[in-house]
Amino acid sequence: MEGDPALRLRVFDLNCWAIRYLSKRRQERIRLIGDRLCQEGFDLVLLQEVWSERDYSDLKAKLGGCCPYSHYFRSGVIGSGLCIFSKFPILDTLLYQYSLNGYPYMLQHGDWFCGKSVGLAVINISGIVFNVYVTHLHAEYCREKDAYLPHRVVQAWELLQFIRHTAKAADVVLLGGDLNMHPQDVGIRLLRCWTGLRDAFTETKHFEGCEDGCTLIPNNCFTVTSELQPFPLGIRIDYILYKAGSGFMVRCEELQTTTGTAPGMDIPYSDHEAVMATLHVQRMGQAAGVTPSTAVPALVEVLSEARTEVRVGLQAARRQRYSSGRMALLALLLLLLQAAAALGALAGLAEGQPFPKLSFALLAFLALGVLLLATGLHLFHTIEVKMLQGTEEQMRMALGVLQERPGRS
Repeated sequence: MEGDPALRLRVFDLNCWAIRYLSKRRQERIRLIGDRLCQEGFDLVLLQEVWSERDYSDLKAKLGGCCPYSHYFRSGVIGSGLCIFSKFPILDTLLYQYSLNGYPYMLQHGDWFCGKSVGLAVINISGIVFNVYVTHLHAEYCREKDAYLPHRVVQAWELLQFIRHTAKAADVVLLGGDLNMHPQDVGIRLLRCWTGLRDAFTETKHFEGCEDGCTLIPNNCFTVTSELQPFPLGIRIDYILYKAGSGFMVRCEELQTTTGTAPGMDIPYSDHEAVMATLHVQRMGQAAGVTPSTAVPALVEVLSEARTEVRVGLQAARRQRYSSGRMALLALLLLLLQAAAALGALAGLAEGQPFPKLSFALLAFLALGVLLLATGLHLFHTIEVKMLQGTEEQMRMALGVLQERPGRS
């Protein structure tokens, strides 16, 4: 009831940047993260980029006293990197891997191999059902020429749909993770407008940490400062978002971020800053905790903008599919010409002339390699086209439903 004491919940979120063999001082930083979590005694810990299961096992052993319940979400070639630690029992888990996540041939970025996903853990805390989501979306890399924006918008759409369809029985919804989007980007606005999630940074009563809540800052020794040149203070791409269900109210009393180096150390916990929120959850006598729905015109505007980005990505994917298909066809024609020449030589049509076996074999292997590569790319971009088409159709249908609502103006 309304007079019941509020539940106080402390939440920790961090992109750990723990890539085996690549991340600097990874094991030392994982130990520091574990020490901080043990000292602070958080109720929920949401981590991203824990790519090594050994690092997860080390954290699990260290946090056994304060957060004895945990789950590691596995997907992709090297894993999703997502894990959750909880002071309270985890009742159920679910993983959804995003349908689009970059390109396998962009090896320098590597997102495609990571299996970017959203993980769900259902947790009962003092009789209140929490749906806790942790996610990590595709990185931006270049803001001026962001080739991955359509994929990230698709991921944001799939994320909000996953939350909408799995959170209906939840009393409180909590989302944490590295969304790789600035607060005013179309993806984050689409996510918040469509789900009604509130941003802990904008809702908190007390904030302490980096200016403007930034989680990638130039003062961090692991940050590539050239990527932050347009943003001298840094950027905010890591979030804790929440929403109360019917009969509940959630408010953020305090929000903190780390500010560079760990206390008493010469290195930070990660190239990202951690986000720490103190939430108060209150059971209400009536359905007063439901987040007011976003006005229909605002929904139409942000959904139209997102759909435009998806259509731009769809046009680019079609061009790439056409180019790879044409390359595969040319390689196949070359192989057929070589086969005809070889048959002619065997039939004695070119008697008295030496047959260049070595150059012929090299050319054949080259044509075969191009054929296999181009065919693989054509198949990949065909899948990409279908996924973008499917998302665009879903958005078009949602826009039609919104525009048919009475009094939308």
